[in-house]
Amino acid sequence: MDSNPSAEPGAKKPPTPVKIVIAGGFGVGKTTAVASISEIPPLRTEAAITSVGAEIDRTGHTPAKTTTTVAMDFGCITIDDDVKLYLFGTPGQDRFGFMWHDLVVGALGALVIVDTRRLDDCYPAVDYFEKAGVPFVVAVNKFDGMLSHDLNDVRWALAVSDEVPLVTFDAREKLSVRDALLAVLRNTFSRAQAQVATP
Repeated sequence: MDSNPSAEPGAKKPPTPVKIVIAGGFGVGKTTAVASISEIPPLRTEAAITSVGAEIDRTGHTPAKTTTTVAMDFGCITIDDDVKLYLFGTPGQDRFGFMWHDLVVGALGALVIVDTRRLDDCYPAVDYFEKAGVPFVVAVNKFDGMLSHDLNDVRWALAVSDEVPLVTFDAREKLSVRDALLAVLRNTFSRAQAQVATP
């Protein structure tokens, strides 16, 4: 007997929800990435950058940035009939780092966005996911469509193992963001399969 009598015969099963965290330092492109890919108007919790905040957050490489995320960005994208991604973008500043724990709970994977002009700002995110044991992919955002450094040099500078995928993408382009998120899914599933296979 059907446990759900209201379900229509042949009705499609809704896609499985998958939580992905998009993290990184201040101004690396997290909000832009969520906005580029989300199929709904993204939820943003932004505040204006004050002159004091600009000094703390070192906005020299992002002079046009006038707002900053203070809680999270949220969006979603249906990948196919089976998977729907729910995207949670973290705030980039250290002083809002206490919110990361809540945002990461239940996440199957993470996309750590890197700006190679400011690698020092990227270490905390890499360290966080390594310690948390959450599978992650490092995505180098190609600002102005350019790649400033060789990926092997970036991997060495960030001290991430060969097991961590390193990709390039453009946070402004939907298909590029999609490919980066698919890399997160592939990495998460391969890690899960490896754990199951280990006796």
